[in-house]
Amino acid sequence: MIVAPAPLGGETLPRKVLEADRKACLKFGPCGIGREALYLGGRFLDRRFYLPWREVKRVFKRVAMSPGGFSGKGVFGALAFLVVQYGDGREKECPFKFEGDVDKLLAAVEREHPNVPTHSKSAAKKLAAAEAEERARCRKNLTPEANAAVAALCDAQDYLAERPSLSEALVAAAKQKRVIDNFKPAYRIGGAVCAALGVTLALCGAYSLLTQRAYAVYFLLGGAALFLFTLSSNTLPSKWNSRKYAQSEWDAAVAALRDYLAARPDFPIPPQYAHPVVLERMLRVLREGRSEDADGALAIVKDDLRALNSSVTVSQREHDEVVTVKPLFLVCDYQ
Repeated sequence: MIVAPAPLGGETLPRKVLEADRKACLKFGPCGIGREALYLGGRFLDRRFYLPWREVKRVFKRVAMSPGGFSGKGVFGALAFLVVQYGDGREKECPFKFEGDVDKLLAAVEREHPNVPTHSKSAAKKLAAAEAEERARCRKNLTPEANAAVAALCDAQDYLAERPSLSEALVAAAKQKRVIDNFKPAYRIGGAVCAALGVTLALCGAYSLLTQRAYAVYFLLGGAALFLFTLSSNTLPSKWNSRKYAQSEWDAAVAALRDYLAARPDFPIPPQYAHPVVLERMLRVLREGRSEDADGALAIVKDDLRALNSSVTVSQREHDEVVTVKPLFLVCDYQ
């Protein structure tokens, strides 16, 4: 280790144990899950801090949602944090670039350390209340047609669970396509101009440095910083952020699922919506008696998602579901 992680709590681990554990830990964004400790990112370095699992009291996600997050004008404007409670109630927040990484980390915590709660106390109470409310809404006696639809959807969930990477790739491609399709041409022009200006300043600075002129270092560093900033903002026109590339990735993800579902011609939903969360929401519709068949349940799921806008307040579970699957429906225009 070039830089050893610093302990957040009062307990420390031997350096050799810490080095081996950090090297072998499961990495999720700036954080990691080891056998001995949970690793958290710092301001500039990933996995800069650590907490032995004995000190971890609670791990959960906190989401900051920008205004208009559920509107159809773009992807969700959310910033996700991993929050760790330890010691006598202290907290450490760690921001994530991708919210999906937080979800994967929490799923790994539930799997590897089931004794560690993965929801805040208030969220756990709300989830329990929401589950009780959902059970109360469910009809005790469904029609034979609805029971058959429920059985078919449960079987479809099991089939998708055999290849979860296909559904994950579908969501990733949909989100990428949403971002690129809603990218204004002016941003690309601005990115190209800024990149060209950055390169020009860096070259001028390098030349001035060789000729020992004043302020050469400032031109060099400023130009390099401007160019790197343009790269990180993803506004520089390239193959990887073009609409053609995004469309090809989406088509490939849908085709992969279509090929996988070819063995199940009776699969209840189209391949572009083949995700466990979509099936779960359809099951909820059926159990509440809002529909009697899978086609009607899918139509109601579309209506529910379409109705979400910036004025709607949702639970954490609802947020997690919507932020996952709504891009699938937006990309397909709910068709």
